Amino acid sequence: MGNIELSPSEVARRVQEEGSEDLFILDVRNEDDYEEWQIPGSTNLPVYDELLEYDFSTLEERLEELPEDKEIATVCVGGVTSARAAEFLREHGFDAKSMDNGMNGWGRVHREYDTATDGVVQIVRPGTGCVSYLVHDGGEAVVVDPSQYIDQYLSVADSHGLDIVGVTDTHAHADHVSGARRLAGELNIPYYLHEDDAAELDEVTELEDGDAIDVGERELDVLHTPGHTPGSVSFRFGDALLSGDTLFLRSVGRPDLEDSSEEAVREAASQLFDSLDYLTDLDNATVVLPGHFSDEEIRPLATELGALQEKSTNELLSYVEDDDEETFVETIVESLADEPANYNEIKQINWGKTQPGGDVEALELGPNNCAAN
Repeated sequence: MGNIELSPSEVARRVQEEGSEDLFILDVRNEDDYEEWQIPGSTNLPVYDELLEYDFSTLEERLEELPEDKEIATVCVGGVTSARAAEFLREHGFDAKSMDNGMNGWGRVHREYDTATDGVVQIVRPGTGCVSYLVHDGGEAVVVDPSQYIDQYLSVADSHGLDIVGVTDTHAHADHVSGARRLAGELNIPYYLHEDDAAELDEVTELEDGDAIDVGERELDVLHTPGHTPGSVSFRFGDALLSGDTLFLRSVGRPDLEDSSEEAVREAASQLFDSLDYLTDLDNATVVLPGHFSDEEIRPLATELGALQEKSTNELLSYVEDDDEETFVETIVESLADEPANYNEIKQINWGKTQPGGDVEALELGPNNCAAN
């Protein structure tokens, strides 16, 4: 019969490199689940509940809407109902395969990109919008903002012939479980985090503004950029700025995940304004490498700082350029989206206040909502 499944990583590769040219993604989940989180370019046919009961009537009625000249990847939550859909489609002459592990697998995909900046590798999770980095020089590497899937970073380091000598988070994350402490523990290397985000963590090498982390013969320079969290930092490495959740390509980090009261949000937004003002003093040719993306298609995810200051590109950053703090704060307060899923529980884990349980992988599945608008 041949292979009747597609791996999530293969789907991610083809979505990024080929778009919809040769692959049609048919998501069979319920409409609400699809609207909350989906693979870019996919099509929703909400027959999940029917497929659970082996009812193929709606799918059969809609066969004429499906392309006969493309491979079809069926998608559900965990790969069970999508496998039923794919089998039914194959019986009716379609080239259909089920995406292994469904959206659960999609959320775990990591893709590696070399950046234009010497010594910086970008690792993107297309299913969650999270971005992490290996910065390296002379055979040594520091990992920035790793996910809980630490084997991904060990594999990238090995493929580049690098020894990981340190690991750091730009801040205490609210959208995903950090793998930094675990990676540091397994390799017996330092874990770096700003002191204002360290909470109850043990064995942390605390950072402050002006510090530098050695990477071979080079340094990863620390810029304290509070606002998203009190201890948020950005890193300079050569001509690159690893901006964490302070600055994204089309937005900035939301300031309400520590304290959602309006007074606290306004105060944090004001801090964020000052931090962004600090960053805009850097050379316009500085390459911004953010900690998240939304639907930007460029890979690697990178844009020069000067290009981001146009209102059409990043409205909130343009207010900083115009020295308009009042409009900046009001725009953030009025446009905050839903919080990331399970963010309070995730932060408790990343602060060291609770230990991750058996469902730790499922906690972070879903869209990231760390941007201010």
